[in-house]
This record gives sequence, C-alpha cells and structure tokens, in this order.
Amino acid sequence: MSGSIHVGLAALGAAIGVGLIGMGAASAVGRNPGAATPILVQAILAIAFAEAIVFYALFLVPK
Repeated sequence: MSGSIHVGLAALGAAIGVGLIGMGAASAVGRNPGAATPILVQAILAIAFAEAIVFYALFLVPK
C-alpha cells in the first residue's frame, strides 16, 4: 500500500494541474477569441507535460 501512495499523489497533482491549465486556457480564449489556436496549442503542450509526471511516478514504483 505505501509503495503506491506516490502514484496516487502524482495522479492527484496532475489532475489538479490539468484543471488549472484548462481553466486558464478557457479564460484566455474568453478574453481574446482571435488567439484561440495558439492558446490551444500551448494548453495541449502544458497538459502533456503535467500528465508526464504520472508516468514518471509509475515507472518509479518499487517492485
């Protein structure tokens, strides 16, 4: 049980990060609809980097 707690915490952190990124992207597009495409690209990249943390944690699980 204790060996997998860090995976759960990493997943929780990534989920919070993805939510904050989505909130910021939606707010930015609401302020400037003409820049929707560059904002979308940046948001997708940021979400991919935030979710990579979970994969790092999964690979570090002691076996």
